[in-house]
Amino acid sequence: MSTLPSHVWRCAPDGLATRRQLRALGLRPGGQDVQAEVVRPRYRRSPLVAYLYRIDLAKPVRPMTPAKYAALAKAMQARRTCPVCRTDAGYCIPASLGMCVPCAFPEQHVA
Repeated sequence: MSTLPSHVWRCAPDGLATRRQLRALGLRPGGQDVQAEVVRPRYRRSPLVAYLYRIDLAKPVRPMTPAKYAALAKAMQARRTCPVCRTDAGYCIPASLGMCVPCAFPEQHVA
Protein backbone atom coordinates (compact mmCIF):
# COMPACT_ATOMS: atom_id res chain seq x y z
CA MET A 1 0.00 0.00 0.00
CA SER A 2 1.31 3.39 -0.96
CA THR A 3 1.72 6.18 1.57
CA LEU A 4 0.71 8.75 -1.05
CA PRO A 5 -2.80 10.21 -1.03
CA SER A 6 -4.79 8.27 -3.61
CA HIS A 7 -7.63 9.68 -5.68
CA VAL A 8 -10.17 8.11 -8.02
CA TRP A 9 -9.60 8.56 -11.76
CA ARG A 10 -10.71 12.04 -12.98
CA CYS A 11 -11.20 13.23 -9.39
CA ALA A 12 -7.84 14.80 -8.64
CA PRO A 13 -7.92 17.96 -6.53
CA ASP A 14 -7.22 21.36 -8.05
CA GLY A 15 -3.59 22.45 -8.04
CA LEU A 16 -2.23 19.01 -8.93
CA ALA A 17 -1.36 17.73 -12.41
CA THR A 18 0.29 14.77 -14.11
CA ARG A 19 3.53 15.11 -16.08
CA ARG A 20 1.60 15.29 -19.35
CA GLN A 21 -0.71 17.95 -18.00
CA LEU A 22 2.29 19.94 -16.77
CA ARG A 23 3.93 19.64 -20.20
CA ALA A 24 0.76 20.90 -21.87
CA LEU A 25 1.05 23.97 -19.62
CA GLY A 26 4.72 24.42 -20.58
CA LEU A 27 5.93 23.20 -17.18
CA ARG A 28 7.98 20.35 -15.71
CA PRO A 29 8.00 18.89 -12.16
CA GLY A 30 11.36 20.52 -11.46
CA GLY A 31 12.66 18.06 -8.89
CA GLN A 32 9.66 18.12 -6.58
CA ASP A 33 8.42 14.92 -4.98
CA VAL A 34 5.23 13.20 -6.05
CA GLN A 35 2.34 14.70 -4.08
CA ALA A 36 -0.45 12.18 -4.78
CA GLU A 37 -1.58 9.53 -7.22
CA VAL A 38 -4.66 8.89 -9.32
CA VAL A 39 -5.73 5.26 -9.70
CA ARG A 40 -7.84 3.89 -12.53
CA PRO A 41 -9.07 0.34 -11.93
CA ARG A 42 -9.10 -2.10 -14.86
CA TYR A 43 -10.90 -5.39 -15.33
CA ARG A 44 -8.62 -8.39 -14.66
CA ARG A 45 -5.47 -6.28 -14.84
CA SER A 46 -3.46 -4.17 -12.49
CA PRO A 47 -4.78 -0.62 -12.12
CA LEU A 48 -3.31 2.33 -14.00
CA VAL A 49 -1.55 4.80 -11.74
CA ALA A 50 -0.70 8.41 -12.58
CA TYR A 51 1.44 10.49 -10.25
CA LEU A 52 0.47 14.06 -9.45
CA TYR A 53 2.70 17.09 -8.90
CA ARG A 54 1.93 20.54 -7.56
CA ILE A 55 1.44 23.10 -10.31
CA ASP A 56 2.63 26.02 -8.17
CA LEU A 57 6.02 24.33 -7.57
CA ALA A 58 6.50 23.33 -11.22
CA LYS A 59 9.21 25.06 -13.24
CA PRO A 60 9.15 26.16 -16.88
CA VAL A 61 10.32 23.70 -19.52
CA ARG A 62 13.94 24.24 -20.49
CA PRO A 63 14.28 25.78 -23.97
CA MET A 64 15.80 23.81 -26.83
CA THR A 65 19.41 24.71 -27.53
CA PRO A 66 21.05 24.63 -30.97
CA ALA A 67 22.97 21.51 -29.89
CA LYS A 68 19.73 19.74 -28.94
CA TYR A 69 18.17 20.69 -32.28
CA ALA A 70 21.22 19.31 -34.11
CA ALA A 71 21.18 16.07 -32.11
CA LEU A 72 17.45 15.61 -32.76
CA ALA A 73 17.89 16.25 -36.49
CA LYS A 74 20.73 13.73 -36.65
CA ALA A 75 18.67 11.08 -34.81
CA MET A 76 15.67 11.61 -37.09
CA GLN A 77 17.88 11.38 -40.18
CA ALA A 78 19.18 8.04 -38.92
CA ARG A 79 15.61 6.78 -38.43
CA ARG A 80 14.70 7.78 -42.02
CA THR A 81 17.79 6.26 -43.71
CA CYS A 82 17.32 2.72 -45.04
CA PRO A 83 20.21 0.46 -43.95
CA VAL A 84 19.94 -1.57 -47.18
CA CYS A 85 19.83 1.03 -49.95
CA ARG A 86 21.20 3.96 -47.86
CA THR A 87 18.60 6.42 -49.15
CA ASP A 88 16.37 8.81 -47.22
CA ALA A 89 12.96 7.14 -47.27
CA GLY A 90 11.14 10.35 -46.33
CA TYR A 91 9.52 8.60 -43.35
CA CYS A 92 10.70 6.73 -40.28
CA ILE A 93 11.70 3.19 -41.21
CA PRO A 94 9.32 0.69 -39.53
CA ALA A 95 11.13 -1.33 -36.87
CA SER A 96 9.11 -4.38 -37.91
CA LEU A 97 10.67 -4.27 -41.39
CA GLY A 98 14.12 -2.90 -40.56
CA MET A 99 14.32 -1.36 -44.05
CA CYS A 100 12.30 0.87 -46.34
CA VAL A 101 9.15 -0.55 -47.91
CA PRO A 102 10.60 -0.82 -51.47
CA CYS A 103 13.55 -2.84 -50.14
CA ALA A 104 11.29 -5.03 -48.01
CA PHE A 105 8.84 -5.77 -50.85
CA PRO A 106 10.78 -5.35 -54.13
CA GLU A 107 8.30 -7.38 -56.22
CA GLN A 108 5.49 -4.92 -55.42
CA HIS A 109 7.51 -1.76 -56.16
CA VAL A 110 8.69 -2.28 -59.73
CA ALA A 111 8.84 1.06 -61.55
